[in-house]
Amino acid sequence: MNMMARTELQESTSYNLSLKVKDYMLLTKFTLSFTVVFSCVICYLLAPTVVEFNWKMIVILFVAGMLVTGSANAINQAVEKDTDAQMKRTGNRPVAAGRMSQNEAYIFALIAGLAGVAMMWYFFNLDAALLSLFSLFLYAYIYTPLKKVNSIAVLVGAFPGALPCLIGWVAGTGVVSPFASVTTPGGVEMSNMAGWALFGIQFIWQFPHFWAIAWVAHSDYSRVGFKLLPSEKGPTKFTAMQAVMYSVLMVPIGLLPYYYGLTGSVSMWIVLVANVFMIVQSARLLKDMSVPAARRVMFSSYIYLPVVLLALLADKVR
Repeated sequence: MNMMARTELQESTSYNLSLKVKDYMLLTKFTLSFTVVFSCVICYLLAPTVVEFNWKMIVILFVAGMLVTGSANAINQAVEKDTDAQMKRTGNRPVAAGRMSQNEAYIFALIAGLAGVAMMWYFFNLDAALLSLFSLFLYAYIYTPLKKVNSIAVLVGAFPGALPCLIGWVAGTGVVSPFASVTTPGGVEMSNMAGWALFGIQFIWQFPHFWAIAWVAHSDYSRVGFKLLPSEKGPTKFTAMQAVMYSVLMVPIGLLPYYYGLTGSVSMWIVLVANVFMIVQSARLLKDMSVPAARRVMFSSYIYLPVVLLALLADKVR
């Protein structure tokens, strides 16, 4: 083989490899998975038993979380192959576009899921591993098929969407029960409800966030039979009112980390301002009843979560 042919072969191999890596990133919904695992890691660091940044454990938790979340997303895409192919926003996904077989997606999901859960168990604790497995199952096998049955799918999907916060907390504390207490290295006892408060913040946040997405993508979703808005008639005043109500509910939930002594007063005010911002955006949706207004709610929610979580971490009572 001459030099030119060898170079062309190497370039072709590298190109095919890069395409395959890109497809696996699409299969795992890498950006979405990163956001989910980000909340898991932050809540792990918020645990009162975690007193220093151990980068080795942070990286392990991040990798394990990405494997579990990526597994759930791969199953989702394998199951919704035909549905994804009919929608503009999902038509280029590897399974929907035919670049990857359903079997390949399922095999990847099995290996990634088992590896992620095993890492949670080995490096952290059994409870964190079981919560991870439950979250994967709930998202892939309950929420995914339920989307075509009833809009209650959003409520069901909010649980695996918020469980990463609790998984991170349990990975750090080893305690699940909201009625138990956690003892800090300094001997101070804290209610484990603080961890459930973090779960609650992300749980309630998902309703205005997801309804805004469903509003923007309503034509796509309705065409394939997804029922993801609270009103059967689609984007209505009722839907917008629900977004406002859940945005208002985020206010008392957002105060709980301060109430339980997990964080200080500075973050409490930052969270309060962020919550008011979400209420204003949801109220504008109720007033305008338009796709641009829904898009503002969607992007505001993307900003809200990292601001709130980082503020809580920076103001953690140590």
